[in-house]
Amino acid sequence: MNMIVRNLVGSQDASVRSAAYRTIWRWHFYAGLFCLPFVVVLSLSGAVYLFKPQIDAWLDRPYDHMALNGAPQSLDAQVAAAQAALPDARLTALELRADPADAARVTFMTGRRGSEDFAIQRVLVRPDTLEILAIQDDKYRPSQLASAIHGDLLLGTPGHVLLELAGAWAIIMIVSGLYLWWPRDAKGLAGVAYPRLAEGGRIFWRDLHAVTGLWVSFFALFLLVTALPWTLVWGESFRYVRNIGETMLVHPDWTTGPADAREQRKEQFQQAAPAPSEHAEHHAHHAAAGDAATRVGFDRIAPIAAGLGLAEPVMISPPGPEGAAWKVQSRTQNRPLRRTIEFDPASFEQLRETGFATSPLIDRIFGIGVAAHEGQLFGWLNQLLGLLTVVAYLLLVVSSVVLWWRRRPRGALGAPPAFSPEPRLAPFMLSLILALGLFLPTLGLSLLAVLAAETVIRRAFPGASRWLGLRPIGAARQP
Repeated sequence: MNMIVRNLVGSQDASVRSAAYRTIWRWHFYAGLFCLPFVVVLSLSGAVYLFKPQIDAWLDRPYDHMALNGAPQSLDAQVAAAQAALPDARLTALELRADPADAARVTFMTGRRGSEDFAIQRVLVRPDTLEILAIQDDKYRPSQLASAIHGDLLLGTPGHVLLELAGAWAIIMIVSGLYLWWPRDAKGLAGVAYPRLAEGGRIFWRDLHAVTGLWVSFFALFLLVTALPWTLVWGESFRYVRNIGETMLVHPDWTTGPADAREQRKEQFQQAAPAPSEHAEHHAHHAAAGDAATRVGFDRIAPIAAGLGLAEPVMISPPGPEGAAWKVQSRTQNRPLRRTIEFDPASFEQLRETGFATSPLIDRIFGIGVAAHEGQLFGWLNQLLGLLTVVAYLLLVVSSVVLWWRRRPRGALGAPPAFSPEPRLAPFMLSLILALGLFLPTLGLSLLAVLAAETVIRRAFPGASRWLGLRPIGAARQP
């Protein structure tokens, strides 16, 4: 008798476990359905930005180590020639080059006071003849275009929100995928730690999907978490919490959405050296002093900057508004190496130094994560890990589409059917989902929206409910 009871209880427990498994599988399916298009776009654009230093250097190779016809002219003269090419633009920086035969890279900002439409222009000047070799709009450089796609899909605020939502659901996809992968009746490591490639058919694609998902899950979660500071909702909330208790506002080394990026560009524009035309138009009696401030001094500051040992690229910014100082700044993507050193505009004596070491602790933690996210924290190995993660992401997309295509029923989406009543999930899984929903507000709100939509569709639209896989099936039915 006891044996019969144990068998019945075991059968019921197995049925409940099977129902819970299928419920999580259904959520995994829906998360993947929403995320996969974004995963493809983010993977491809992220792969391009991953190699930003190499891509930028390759594109700039015609302007490096040039065969000059004479001695290079002064840096002040090269900057003045660049300014003459964009007389209405504000000078922001000159890139310090180790080889004097490299074309001068002079950066300007164009725009108007009170406007939010600012553009960053880069002027390349031949050192010997002062010929203007190129005027480049920064946003059309391949690495910057990839960054823009990666940040908001070129859609502005709606794109930011969509990507934040996709990232939140990608976390659900990974967590639920690990639950589905967890070996229950496995015998050995085949199909668990490595795919059974010789099996072919559905087993091959299932193992390729599950095992690849296992190995890439840590890196995927890391990339998703380190991307959070850039998001609109979570990033702005984090910035608010970060500033609590701070006596002095310290701007973070990242932006949180289009509005914040515009505000940052506006601040950069206001701090840049005014254009000669602005001096002539609004401050005629200071015109000579203004030209001197923007065009004289690079030859004095450059040797000082070269001896500081800053990580490349090193940008030299002239004094802008009254009271401003010369700035020598490392703009390396490896954020722990970033430093900014300011110098007196008259005596060129060092005034102060700021950078990663002087940033708040939370900024340093996220700065390390951001540098790793961009593939620049520990050299080529960091880039290789990023590239392998991209390849694994794309394998997951391909294998998931193949698996869905093979098992989809005719006339239906192919989602795992729901159970009625829905089974109780383990307390740990419920706690994890609740914690994720609280930690990621966009995820929590979207979960509530999905549950509400499921309820409405089940009750009011039976045809759509069957097509979506929301039509309940018996709890005791096996998958």
